[in-house]
Amino acid sequence: MVQAAGIRRTGDGVNLNDLLYAAYERRLTRSLQKSSIPRHVGVMLDGNRRWAKQRGAATAAGHQAGADNIANLLGWCEDVGVEIVTLWLLSTDNLVNRNAAEIRPLLGIIEKTVADLAATRRWRVNLVGAPELLPASTAEHLRQAAADTKDVDGMLVNVACPYGGRREIADAVRSLIHEAAAKGRSMENLADEITVDHIAAHLYTKGQPDPDLVIRTSGEQRLGGFLLWQSAQSEFYFCEAYWPDFRHVDFLRALRAYGERNRRFGA
Repeated sequence: MVQAAGIRRTGDGVNLNDLLYAAYERRLTRSLQKSSIPRHVGVMLDGNRRWAKQRGAATAAGHQAGADNIANLLGWCEDVGVEIVTLWLLSTDNLVNRNAAEIRPLLGIIEKTVADLAATRRWRVNLVGAPELLPASTAEHLRQAAADTKDVDGMLVNVACPYGGRREIADAVRSLIHEAAAKGRSMENLADEITVDHIAAHLYTKGQPDPDLVIRTSGEQRLGGFLLWQSAQSEFYFCEAYWPDFRHVDFLRALRAYGERNRRFGA
């Protein structure tokens, strides 16, 4: 039977496109090798504002639509065995350069989204970034979500808010200098002895493996400051879909592409 809009349906009313989509999902899932699943996935949730503009909706509606897709992503990651997901929810540049009329509702959406993730007790929330730049109430909401899930034995979810890669490296070096000064070491000694590992031990993600795969939605093909230090050996996957439209099949395609890469780690 053909509907007025031209969409074919099976006799029981199921959309044929849905059936084909499900079959394609299953085929993609079967093609994945467990040994090639990334341990740590970083995601740049990009395109919320353009998604809203495309639909003639308010910017906040785009941010909310993007927030509504986060739990889906985490579930997909959990299903395939990803151990760590880093979500870039807000950049330090966004916090400074966007007007207050956009930032205020966005912060409210972030607060509720992170609180809802914590309330599921499925994932352990960890804050990365510079929360001191946020309004005190927002920072407290995020810290509370992290505290509430500290004992959860589930996938680690890094909430990067607000986050900037250059600031992270500067903060790491600053922390390293303060630590050396507290131990009575001279700056000359520190300069002579400092190594890459010393700086890495002071990053926001210290103690975690670097991301194996970084996904950016919306068609943009640049890092924009996301995990600058940690992503030196990461594989990148750029998806044309705006973040609110990012589907399970898009995630599976990213994993498939990652599994097909020959990771040489600079060799």
